[in-house]
Order: sequence, then C-alpha cells, then structure tokens
Amino acid sequence: MQKLSRRTRVLTVAATAAVLGAGTFGAVSASAGTPDAAAKAAVTADAGDKNLTRSTHLNIDAAAKAAQAALDAAEKENQRVTVAVVDRDGNTVVTLRGDGAGPQSYESAEKKAYTAVAWNAPTSELSERLAKAPTLKDIPGTLFLAGGAPVTAKGAPIAGIGVAGAPSGDQDEKFAQAGVAALGR
Repeated sequence: MQKLSRRTRVLTVAATAAVLGAGTFGAVSASAGTPDAAAKAAVTADAGDKNLTRSTHLNIDAAAKAAQAALDAAEKENQRVTVAVVDRDGNTVVTLRGDGAGPQSYESAEKKAYTAVAWNAPTSELSERLAKAPTLKDIPGTLFLAGGAPVTAKGAPIAGIGVAGAPSGDQDEKFAQAGVAALGR
C-alpha cells in the first residue's frame, strides 16, 4: 500500500473536518427555531387563506359501528356477506368479511360503497339510471348493483357503506341501510 504524503494527509483531514462541520452546522441551524414558532407561523399563514375548505369524515369508531351493524343485520338473516365502509374520497376505512362470505364479496362491497358515496345515492337507484346512461358502468371503481348506501351529514355525502354476498341486491342494500341507521343511534 502506498504511503500518503504529509500534505495529502493534512488536506484529507481538513476536508473531512469541513464536511463534518458543515453537517453539524446544518443540523443545528435546522433545529435552531423553536417548534412552537414554526407551528404558529403555519397556523397564521393558513388562518388567513380563503382558499381552504373543510370536509367531514366518519371517525374509525363510527365506521366500525356502522360496519358491525350491517354485518349483524345480515347474520340475523343467516346471510354471509362482506361489509365495506369508505370515506368521502372512496378510501376504505373498515371492511368486515363475515364467516363464509364469498371471495367476490370483498371487492364488490368496496365498489358498492364507493359508488354510493360518489353519487350520494343508494346503488339500487343508480342501477336504474344505467338504462338511460349505460356508459356509467365504465367509470372506474364503480359497481351499479344494489347494496350500497351513502352516509350524509347536512345533505352532503361523507361515507358509503357497501354490502355484498346475499342472494339479492335488495337484501345487501337493506343491510347497508342498517349500518347507516346505526350511526343515528
């Protein structure tokens, strides 16, 4: 192995020290401001912004309560179903797959829930619209079969409950409506 000259060693040590010093200085500088000051600045900037909007969402406890109520209603009638609750944006919050529910029921329940919240209408009503506008079924992520029910707050959709797996969509939708009703109790 080749021995480095004294000059090379001094320059290498100096460069290493400079890099470490810059990193330390950057870390100290980044944390120099208090978190409270940054938070206050963010709140002040947001408070004056007229371009913000608020939306209402079910919390996890409410979504779980609705899903369990729908599943319980189905089990009382010896139906093996899957229940999905999605938020306003169609993101799944809770899914409960009942014992013996078919493999297709999971995806169908989520799609029915999404369709109900996206259109703010029970999916049984939406399936009737297909006769007039058959291309509705081409919208990604939707399923125009009975079994989905919207959850609203002040008339605006905030969630959807979808049920799939019963022999008829009417039964699926009845169970989804039981989930919606549980939120009013």
